[in-house]
Amino acid sequence: MQEFNENDIIEEDLEEDGLITLRTADGEEIEFHDIAGIALDSGFYAILQPVILLKDMAEDEALVFRVDKNENGDDKFTYVIDNDIIDAVFEKYYIMLEAFEKEDNNQ
Repeated sequence: MQEFNENDIIEEDLEEDGLITLRTADGEEIEFHDIAGIALDSGFYAILQPVILLKDMAEDEALVFRVDKNENGDDKFTYVIDNDIIDAVFEKYYIMLEAFEKEDNNQ
């Protein structure tokens, strides 16, 4: 099973069922559930969870990818290993999730 490193640039295919298929630099395709998109001052990030968990991943874990545009204008995903960025992405995600749950409970 593929393990990601910070130098992997990953191309995306959006599927009809809401899954995202990422293709690694060496051509392996991995399907992900798109958990959330998070905008930070430092860029835009995607929280993705593999459909089939990667080696040593727990069921409640997800990965963070920086989303940029390639030369063709398509999204490219770069796996993030910087703990400060990962923490900031998840902090904002939990704030958004809490606000959504409060709004949902008020309706």
